[in-house]
Parts: sequence; structure tokens; C-alpha cells
Amino acid sequence: MNRKLFLQITLVVVGIAQIFFGVAFTFAPVKFSSMLGLAPAPQWAYWMFSMFGARCFAFAYGMWLAMRNPIKNIHWIQAMIVVQIVDWLGTLYYLANGGITLAQVASASYLPLIFIILLVIFYPREKTSTLTGV
Repeated sequence: MNRKLFLQITLVVVGIAQIFFGVAFTFAPVKFSSMLGLAPAPQWAYWMFSMFGARCFAFAYGMWLAMRNPIKNIHWIQAMIVVQIVDWLGTLYYLANGGITLAQVASASYLPLIFIILLVIFYPREKTSTLTGV
């Protein structure tokens, strides 16, 4: 298997994760937070969850575009790396402050780190002129 295929597989997996969270936060925020053992949130928080869900769907679309043509859509890969870094650091922050428990965050304690590592390892390594279209 070559690097591009591994990158494409990674992008599909990341995209599927984005679809999962998009569905959970858009269509079942109360049930999903309850499944994680979180206390019920005020109604306005679920409005914010629906906006987050929309962004998950957009990133799933971006991962699909990047999977089809990683060089042309490299900015989606870069954006997802940043998103995963922020997700992971946010998770660590709230774990350290006691706002959430390790049991509640489940895969959020390690999955962003795995995605970051895979996206960086298999990141398209083309010449700068190819990436910028020059």
C-alpha cells in the first residue's frame, strides 16, 4: 500500500467520525450527552450542539473531497489537523480541571491524537509548486 492510499483510508475514517458526531449532536444531543453520563444541559446548549453538528457535516464533506484529491484539497487536511489539535487540547484541559471524567470522554482522550498522527504521517509530500498550483 502506498502513502496516498493510507491517507485516503485515514480521511474516510475521520469523515465517518465527523458524520457520527454530526448526527449525534444535531439529531440526538440530549440522548448522546446522557449516554456519556453528562448532566442535562440548558436548552440553549443544545442549540449550540446543532451548530457544532453542522460543522461536523461540513468537515465530513471536506474529508470526502480530500480523499478524492488530497493535493487539490490539502487545506481541508490542514484544517482537520488543527481541529483535532484543538479538540484534544480542549479535552485534556477539561479532564485536568475535573469538568469531565475519562469515562465520559471515552475516545476523545485518544482519537484526536491518533487522527493527528496519521494525518501528519501520510500528509501529501509534494513540491510546493504542486501544492500552490504555481
